[in-house]
Amino acid sequence: MSSRVDVADVMRGLAVMGILLLHSIEHFNFYSFPDTSAQCTWLNFTDKVIWDGLFFLLGGKAYAIFALLFGFSFYIQERNSRLRGKDFRGRFCWRLFLLLLLGNINAMFFTAEVLVLYALAGFILPLLCSLKDKYLMWIAVVLLFQPVPLFYLLRALIDPTFETPTIPTGHFWAATFDAQTNGDFWDMLRVNLWEGQLASLAWAWDNGRVFQTMALFLFGLLAGRRNLFSEDKLAFWARLLAGALMAFFPLYGLAGMLPDYVTERSLLSPLMLIVSSLHKFAFIVFT
Repeated sequence: MSSRVDVADVMRGLAVMGILLLHSIEHFNFYSFPDTSAQCTWLNFTDKVIWDGLFFLLGGKAYAIFALLFGFSFYIQERNSRLRGKDFRGRFCWRLFLLLLLGNINAMFFTAEVLVLYALAGFILPLLCSLKDKYLMWIAVVLLFQPVPLFYLLRALIDPTFETPTIPTGHFWAATFDAQTNGDFWDMLRVNLWEGQLASLAWAWDNGRVFQTMALFLFGLLAGRRNLFSEDKLAFWARLLAGALMAFFPLYGLAGMLPDYVTERSLLSPLMLIVSSLHKFAFIVFT
């Protein structure tokens, strides 16, 4: 494997572009939009097409590609250090700590930043990198199936009185919006760093991003070990593409149908998380 893997660089660039596009139409989590009631029908239609189209193509996928490549980058660095007779794990943990600091600086300006989550979830890589491929694969699959929501689902099936716990974040988001709207620069930094960061991490937990991110880190590590980004692996990607296509459409359709057939929130909420995690993973595989 060469020092640079061109396809990984291209995917990383596309992922960053997708993340920027989505956050741009969201006003970078400052949800204050102009009044469109007097806007012509054609412009309202165009706005909806762009919003829905970008979220279908990129929502939950661009970040997932970036997470996959995060694990792949760890593999390259760990392999190169190992070839020099050095243990990379301690150095990587130090880099995760630096990433955590950088993420908190970023959080002061942007409440939906992901670097803190990556820094925290990234410790799974040095912790498990010495395992054999088959064990890493099983752990990644379990994480992809959202173990905590899966537990909630099984608990709700057994106990009809069980209510799926969620982290209340409304007051956190309200505080950040108020600081961004009415506060001064220092108020915004302070509120974004605390309330905004708590809201962002709680949202990631409630929406399955924590386990999905760790799973993608491990899949990226496995992709590096198996040299899957080389040209001689095109047959593997063709088979994976076919499987992902067959999995995506039923899972995506199921996600749209579930609210019509599952009325109990304690069942619907974890089930939607599991299904959406799987169909988004299938989508990034065939894109």
